[in-house]
Amino acid sequence: MSGGRFAGKAVIVTGAAQGIGRAVAERLFAESGEVVLVDRSELVHEVAEGLIAGGRKAHAVVADLERFSGAEAAMAAAHELHGGIDVLVNTVGGTIWAKPYQHYPPEQVEAELRRSLLPTLWGCRAVLPYLIEQGRGTIVNVSSVATRGINRVPYSAAKGGVNALTAALAMETAQHGIRVVATAPGGTEAPPRRIARGPAAETEQEKRWYEEVVEQTVGSSLMRRYGTLAEQAAAIAFLASDEASYITGTVLPVAGGDLG
Repeated sequence: MSGGRFAGKAVIVTGAAQGIGRAVAERLFAESGEVVLVDRSELVHEVAEGLIAGGRKAHAVVADLERFSGAEAAMAAAHELHGGIDVLVNTVGGTIWAKPYQHYPPEQVEAELRRSLLPTLWGCRAVLPYLIEQGRGTIVNVSSVATRGINRVPYSAAKGGVNALTAALAMETAQHGIRVVATAPGGTEAPPRRIARGPAAETEQEKRWYEEVVEQTVGSSLMRRYGTLAEQAAAIAFLASDEASYITGTVLPVAGGDLG
């Protein structure tokens, strides 16, 4: 790990209260980034307060990124803090329920799309005016290899949208000196979530549907295991860095050989 790849760079990480978002925020801060952590949970303040080094400290912003107004306010706050935005990492998302598609009522389908597509869509839209004005910037979206996966069709559709957004926005914004890239994580080991994505499985059938997701995820990986938060953060940090300056419009699978 290079200690200075993000020195002097203003970096926003969404979904930074836990999981991949938190790991990315900690990694980019360790690499000298001026990091703004965004999440709708107040826990993001606790994470930010733990990031202090050499007189630098991270900043936290609480915002609901499922709404454009929340994304707009978060980007404005980050820009005011640092006078510019160099990197945006969009990590918000995650399966809420796991079951065959015919068992999803319409309100749950809409909830999955709000959780795993809209925060990235709104984040990109809200940051774009700042990046275009300054003539440079990098957006890293976190998608998923579960665009090919069982028992989570709405989530798969949302992450397919993230892939399409990444490719289309990269084509539009390259002329402005902006790169747009994504990673597609596979199954990732993480500490127990302090804020649950949704209700826990209760019936034996619901538990079995979730077990099928785990079995398919591991089975699709050539390495036959889940990844780690550090492995996900390392790939995101590379794509966000100047070392990836000739990479745009692509989605990098980080899933032990599962290409999604």
